Formats: sequence, C-alpha cells, structure tokens
Amino acid sequence: MSERSTTRWLLAGGIIGPVIFVVVFLVEGATRSGYDPMRQFVSLLSLGEQGWQQVANFLVSGTLVIGGAAGLRKAMGSGPGALWGPILIGLAGVGLVLAGVFTTDPAQGYPPGTAAGLPTSYTLHAQIHQLASSLVFLGLPIAMFVMARRFVGEGSRWALYSWVSAVGVVVFLFTAFVFTDVTGLLQRMAILLALGWVAQVMRRFRAEAGPSGSGA
Repeated sequence: MSERSTTRWLLAGGIIGPVIFVVVFLVEGATRSGYDPMRQFVSLLSLGEQGWQQVANFLVSGTLVIGGAAGLRKAMGSGPGALWGPILIGLAGVGLVLAGVFTTDPAQGYPPGTAAGLPTSYTLHAQIHQLASSLVFLGLPIAMFVMARRFVGEGSRWALYSWVSAVGVVVFLFTAFVFTDVTGLLQRMAILLALGWVAQVMRRFRAEAGPSGSGA
C-alpha cells in the first residue's frame, strides 16, 4: 500500500471515529432505561450493566481519532498548524481512550438510586477520567485555533468555521455546569461541535490527499 493510500485510510478512520462516537451515545442515551440525556453527562453511560457499550465506544472512536491524527500529520506536510494541530487532535483521541479505560463515578442520579447532583469527592479513576476529558474539551478548541492560523493563510472560510467551533465548544461546556436542567443537552452540543470539526477537517485533508489533489 502506498503512503498516500495509507494516509487516506488513516484519515477515513478520523472521519468514522467521531461519527461512531456521536451515533452510539445518542442511541444509548435515548434508549437506556433510567438515563436522562437532557440532564446527565455522556460519560455516565459507561456505568451499569450496559456500560460496556459506551466503554467500547470510547475505545474504538478514540483509537480511530488517534490514527486520523497520524494521517493528518502526513497530509498537512509543513506550514502553520502542521505539527501542533495533529498532535492536539491525537491527544484528544488519547483522551477518549483513557475515558473508556477509567470510567467516571456515579452521579446526577445515574445509575438509578444514585444521589442527584455531582459527587463531593471523586475516586482516582474518576479523576483520571476528568483529566482525560480535558484533553478533548480543552485540547480540541486549542487545536481549532492552531489550525485556524493555517486556514487564514489560505484565505479559507475554514478559519471562521474553526474559530466559531472553538468558542462554541467552550461556551456550551461552561453553560453545561450552570444550567443543570439541560446539562446533558449542552454537553452534547459541545461534543457535536468538537468532533464534528475533527471529522470535517479529516474529510478536507483526505480529499486533498486524493488522486485529484483537489480540496474540499
């Protein structure tokens, strides 16, 4: 397999990983008994008898994003964002994997019977889970700003898309801790913006790595 083909396959995984992650947590959240996707965090789906499904979602999606970041590094070559953009996206993939390995603690009334609200103290594995989550929710907005520098140089609308997405992720994440009646919804909006941007960037550079060499 040629280097170009390898790069395109890695970038395809970088597209598929975010899509899988979003589809799985949306379906799980809508169908899981005792779970309220409007109020409860996505990570809570890793708990309970069906928790293995979300754990697998973290592991598979994160691995695909890591591979996609490797493909992105190859596709971007040199120039602004060519190093740190893929690195930050790859670290977000690592964060997803670690979030699957180290599950969060019960909270917000889930699993059923758990007290409402957030815990007053956290176990070690939940603390690692939170650190892993920061690689996603903080790392990706930074990656968006880093990549925007490249897009500005191209005179591309992708710069505006990256800036708006970065601000949106931060705003949705912050408000998720303020408006507790819709915490789950706001967190999901942050995830959709963040991983949607990852998938779109992978798609763009995969198109550029194609036989025609044309951008998306």
